[in-house]
Amino acid sequence: MELQHLRAFREVARELSFTRAAHNLHYSQPAVTAQIKGLEEDMGASLFQRRGNRSVELTPAGARLRPLAEQILELVETAQYEIAEPAPAPVTANGRTVADRRMTPPDRRMTPLGRGTSRLGQSRATGSRLGDRGGRA
Repeated sequence: MELQHLRAFREVARELSFTRAAHNLHYSQPAVTAQIKGLEEDMGASLFQRRGNRSVELTPAGARLRPLAEQILELVETAQYEIAEPAPAPVTANGRTVADRRMTPPDRRMTPLGRGTSRLGQSRATGSRLGDRGGRA
């Protein structure tokens, strides 16, 4: 017995329609039919009586399975919720995450003119101070 089979069974039992159940589960109708057939094989009993107008009704076996399937799926969902570890909260300092605080080496920082050194007043190309005339006084 697979959980996905029980989920399909629960939805078909709620809707009493394979087509509407497939739509709700975002599956194709043949996929839902295959899941129900697999569950019927596992249970050794027919779970739905197919009616001619594209609807179904629960057989006595299906009616007995319905509350059990609900309980099983509820327990599984509770276990997943209880056991799942919450995502760790980001470590912050001064309102920034640790990743934001990584410092870029000074020679790789962006300046208003693009890549270059971060020292103000220094030419990116030569490294000399702006206003200097090649060492002339």
